[in-house]
Amino acid sequence: MALSSLNADTGRLILRLCVGGLILFHGVAKIMHPAALDFIRGMLTANHLPAVAAYGVYIGEVVAPLMVIVGYQARVGGLLIAVNMIFALFLAHSGDLFSLSEHGGWVIELQMFYLLSAVAIVFLGSGSMAYKQD
Repeated sequence: MALSSLNADTGRLILRLCVGGLILFHGVAKIMHPAALDFIRGMLTANHLPAVAAYGVYIGEVVAPLMVIVGYQARVGGLLIAVNMIFALFLAHSGDLFSLSEHGGWVIELQMFYLLSAVAIVFLGSGSMAYKQD
């Protein structure tokens, strides 16, 4: 294995662990506090979307991050995380798209980190350090 290939695969692993691990905390919090789904249901119905779609948060914040972390169908997992983040931006942060925080940072920089990093996983794939390389 060439060093450049090892470096690229190590970078993919770090990206997968970072994105998957950090967003998984959000999913675990929703499992531990199921009342959070009521808030999500409210946002969905306010936007004329079915309330049952709130359960999709478990796919986007638990199942998909686990797929990304272990490297099983990581591209699909990355796509699911990206879709989850698009919904989060649309439902909870659409008013913040052009806002800066009091410290000068973009208000939605964390959400954009998750979204764009997930899209990077879609394009890069899992690399060789995965349960099933894609």
